[in-house]
Amino acid sequence: MKLIKNKITLEELQEIANEIFGDMVKAVVDIEKEIMIIGGELHSDEESIMLSEHGSKQKNLWGINLYPANQEGFLEFDSIINIRPSLNNRSRDVKDPEIRKKIVDIINKLTEKK
Repeated sequence: MKLIKNKITLEELQEIANEIFGDMVKAVVDIEKEIMIIGGELHSDEESIMLSEHGSKQKNLWGINLYPANQEGFLEFDSIINIRPSLNNRSRDVKDPEIRKKIVDIINKLTEKK
């Protein structure tokens, strides 16, 4: 797994995708620190590292999937860690438009697209 604080290229993302899923990279984004961790088999593994090693707060962590070869469907909001009734998010998706926008902004900041 790799912590991303600065831009990562699509080529680097694709290399990580090739190692596990082929076309997808799982990621957990910290919307407060504006960082993400990538390359785990499970979002929960990435979430655990963010909590224990990077001082993240669980309420700020959201699971996503990145598809480096698919610019139309590059970002997918789908993770079990997103089910948070206490934050009024009762699905694997991220329902709050403000949180979704923060995630998109962070991904745009951290990924170098063509």
